[in-house]
Amino acid sequence: MARALAVRLEVLLCDEPTSALDPISAGHIERQLFAIKQDYTIVFVTHTLRQARRLADYVVFLYLGELIEHGPTETIFTEPNDARTKTYIEGAFS
Repeated sequence: MARALAVRLEVLLCDEPTSALDPISAGHIERQLFAIKQDYTIVFVTHTLRQARRLADYVVFLYLGELIEHGPTETIFTEPNDARTKTYIEGAFS
């Protein structure tokens, strides 16, 4: 993350940025992402629903390579349009 910020990129791509980190270290990364999200476009991939809900403004749900649903985070988590999205959010499959 430091390298990307050092060159002042417009978009920061994060593929599982907290994968394999302990909760304290993951929290530090999340706080940094949250702190810079007003200045950068951040695209991150996560399999952690709680993390997506905490950090994302907009969510895209992909399943088996197919775009299932996308929209504002709160809408996707509280009123998903697709049954597969609802099932995933409820934890029926992961």
